[in-house]
Amino acid sequence: MRSKIHKATVRQADVNYVGSITIDEDLMDRVGLWPYEKVLVVSNTSGARLETYAIPGERGSGVINMNGAAAHLVKAGEEIIIIGFELSDVALKPRQILVDKDNQYVRDL
Repeated sequence: MRSKIHKATVRQADVNYVGSITIDEDLMDRVGLWPYEKVLVVSNTSGARLETYAIPGERGSGVINMNGAAAHLVKAGEEIIIIGFELSDVALKPRQILVDKDNQYVRDL
């Protein structure tokens, strides 16, 4: 694990949008997620787990939106964890943050 956004709240789930997860770009920067990077999304609400890719959303907006087929598995209002990984031959120090119900940064984990 290289990056984690913990306890984010999905604001919108749109099956008609081209697949991915839209994440506030400020949150992506804070944990070191890259645009179009593969991420694991885990729902604390339903237990669903899926892989998709991150699309930068409007800075400071708190946007966390499930798009495309992923919106069938994770719905608006669900609490999720977003995790990015990196293959490395050295130990990584993950960048992890906790966000509030409005997806605003609370603190590092």
